Amino acid sequence: MTPVGTHPELWGQLLDRAAGRPAAAPTFEADGEAACVFWRLYAGVAAPDHRPFVIGQLGQSLDGRIATPSGHSHYVNGPEAITHLHRLRALVDGVLVGVGTAVADDPRLTVRHVPGRSPARIVIDPRGRLPEDAALLADDGCRVIVVQCANVRRPPRVEPVTVAERGGQIAPRDVVQALAARGVHRLLVEGGAQTVSAFLAAEALDRLHMCVAPILIGSGPTGITLPPIERLNAALRPVAEVVRLGRDVLFDCDLRG
Repeated sequence: MTPVGTHPELWGQLLDRAAGRPAAAPTFEADGEAACVFWRLYAGVAAPDHRPFVIGQLGQSLDGRIATPSGHSHYVNGPEAITHLHRLRALVDGVLVGVGTAVADDPRLTVRHVPGRSPARIVIDPRGRLPEDAALLADDGCRVIVVQCANVRRPPRVEPVTVAERGGQIAPRDVVQALAARGVHRLLVEGGAQTVSAFLAAEALDRLHMCVAPILIGSGPTGITLPPIERLNAALRPVAEVVRLGRDVLFDCDLRG
């Protein structure tokens, strides 16, 4: 199993592609197979072959846990997996979390571990649970979008996007369409597990990056949860490439089939 590595020259070319700038054709002679793996992992995110494009990301333990019963999750995955997550952020137009994750983890959703710009920060907050001092609302020049289903008072720098409910919930596909209409064409659905699961169940993801750490937590919340099926022939079987991120294993799943 080939490790992903860093490959600064290729990373610069990927950032150019994501920004719509002219980019040189990639060359893989120096690092061989590892460089090819790196390019395959990220090129489809930087310049996908259709719009909009949505990728989900989730990290979990060997036994499928994303945190302890108390909610402690820093960190299930290792430093290479964190770097990978920041690469995904740097290549997309917007990174999205549910309000539960925003309240519980207070994430910044910025790019700090790799060169690149931070994307728009997006929260699905149907009825105004997001506190006004949330870290992702920091006034740092990045666009902040809140998807809601009712008129809610927001801080002045927040861009509210109102989406009608369907059956008491905001439909993931409606979120994707509403964001694409506002210029967010490449979207990273980062968490939490309920939000990633909802997008997966709604067939609103093009790819899913599942990062599995060699750790057994034993109890606590699990990752992906989908509607029950009767037989295994109804299970999702995406085409997947498997790569190493340090001690973690990343499953790069293509869901378009």
